Amino acid sequence: MPRSHDEDLFESSTMTFGEHLEELRVCLIRASLGVLVGVVVGFFVARPVVQLIENPLRRALGDYYTERSIEDFDAWRPRRDGGPGIPYSREEVIDAVTRHGLAFEIREVHPGRLATEAGHSPVEPSAVKDEAFDLEGLSPVLLWQPLARDARVSITTLSAQEAFAIYVKAALLVGIVLSSPWVFQQIWSFVAAGLYPHEKRYVHVFLPVSVGLFLIGVALAFFFVFDFVLEYLLAFNEWLGLDPDPRISEWLSFVLILPLGFGIGFQLPLVMLFLERIGIFDADAYAGQWKTAVVVIFIVSAMLTPADPYSMLFLALPLCLLYFGGLLLCRWSPGERQAATKATQ
Repeated sequence: MPRSHDEDLFESSTMTFGEHLEELRVCLIRASLGVLVGVVVGFFVARPVVQLIENPLRRALGDYYTERSIEDFDAWRPRRDGGPGIPYSREEVIDAVTRHGLAFEIREVHPGRLATEAGHSPVEPSAVKDEAFDLEGLSPVLLWQPLARDARVSITTLSAQEAFAIYVKAALLVGIVLSSPWVFQQIWSFVAAGLYPHEKRYVHVFLPVSVGLFLIGVALAFFFVFDFVLEYLLAFNEWLGLDPDPRISEWLSFVLILPLGFGIGFQLPLVMLFLERIGIFDADAYAGQWKTAVVVIFIVSAMLTPADPYSMLFLALPLCLLYFGGLLLCRWSPGERQAATKATQ
């Protein structure tokens, strides 16, 4: 059964309300100092972290423009029947792109206007100055370059100070991740201050699990969700006929929000189990309110992620599974209060 409303949560505690506020202040200061130390460490590794953060975006842009180029290749037709075609087969183009990492763009030229072998000269413009432009005489050529040097794949900054802001944001991200064990320890320490003496032991069990769930959520966002979200966003650009020109600062802001949202959201089953252990809720209460919980999960997921449906779904669906997983944990391993209540029934 949940804790009754007339039961004093602080009955066995000697701390007053003011002392609890003081404990909160101390825990917040300690957590902030831990993040500060993590950020200082982050300044030493921010440069490779920025490169690591850029990789998913560069990879997604490379795939996007490569597919666009191949679609342009397939759709290209000579300007006149029997006119010159592209001097490469589709198999050659695919091989160059996939095995050699090259990018290409289709351009058209008048072959006779180009410099030729030694002893031959291109057609002089004065010789054709009275003629109309020969549109049908254009022949296709493919301009090749390494994909890494393609200007369309480059990630830009629009001001001199933006690079420094990027460096600071990367250090902040590293600092938050590195200091997460210490921050969670301070959070759970504050929670423990308001518990009964026999309930404080749960904090020592839940703390490492809490850190592990946070890191799992961050890793899931970094190594799984980013690629799918980028694929969706770039496909939306293509659907609207827009060419993306991303800025690294905007992408980094996205990178900061999404992993932290996943890490915080993955605390759900642990919070459920903890509240069940201290008698605030029980498994029956969780089961009876599952529809409301799903609605709340989707609302919170929309708040913790950027404004696109993919990132919201990638957070909301695992959280729904974690909610029902937490419910099963509460049923299979009930707390002492629930076990005692069932034994007396």
